[in-house]
Amino acid sequence: MKYSVCTISFRHQLISLERIANWAKSHQFDAIELWGVHAKNLRQSPDFNLECLAERGLSVSMVSDYLPLDGDLQSGVASAETLCTITRSWGANKLRTFSGGKASADVSEEERESYTARLRQYCQVAQDYGIDLVVETHPNTLADTLESTLRLIEEVNHPALRINFDVIHVWEMGSDPVFALEKLAPLIVHMHFKNITQRHLLNVFNPGNVYAPAGSREGMTSLFTGEYDFKKLLTYVMTESSIPWQNMDASLEWFGPDVFTTLDKDRKELATLESQFIKQSQPETVALV
Repeated sequence: MKYSVCTISFRHQLISLERIANWAKSHQFDAIELWGVHAKNLRQSPDFNLECLAERGLSVSMVSDYLPLDGDLQSGVASAETLCTITRSWGANKLRTFSGGKASADVSEEERESYTARLRQYCQVAQDYGIDLVVETHPNTLADTLESTLRLIEEVNHPALRINFDVIHVWEMGSDPVFALEKLAPLIVHMHFKNITQRHLLNVFNPGNVYAPAGSREGMTSLFTGEYDFKKLLTYVMTESSIPWQNMDASLEWFGPDVFTTLDKDRKELATLESQFIKQSQPETVALV
């Protein structure tokens, strides 16, 4: 896979994109997932840009933000156009958003029709800019269950719509990520990896808690030490899945402390796992006597 560092991991630290990029390059990462608020503010200090990343062999895999599905349409479209412009300026072709801020079970049919129509309009804006609009599987959105996500895809019905497959959130919604992966595979262009020590602590990933400097980080853990079995999932992805995993973008989405230490540990373990599968997939050579 092609692994990204998320700048949201450094949301409460005073640290430059240049330092993040230098660290990412020296620790086997391929790209940066740029948080929208960071991307917007970086326009005011263009001394470190796309060319600087390219010099380090890095790219921006995706810009991640949140487009409104209600309120003034003109304002929403203007926000989409601004974010698409920023996304293109970083050489990326994916803009991630959420599909609203209400649980799908609590959304009326009238609201759902309005939300999906708005998403379709954003998809058209994205297509006009030559990028994909990537909806994340996430609680309290129209993509908070597999059934609702599949319905959302059908209702939006736009070629620019894609899926960011957040493994833990799919597991949180009660679906088997392996099963959901195959159902959504044709539209998956990005994945988010994170883990939790115990399922009942999943609320720690609620956006309000994540964004709060004093929010709880209880239960956040490295990728292979949590309750969800990532090794099992990745074994499936690399040996049986229809997904072209070697070219799939995946971000290590860490929200806790000790960012560099945790990301380094997870990236090394992922590299070891991948090398094992690649070695196993290679045909044995028979020595000639």
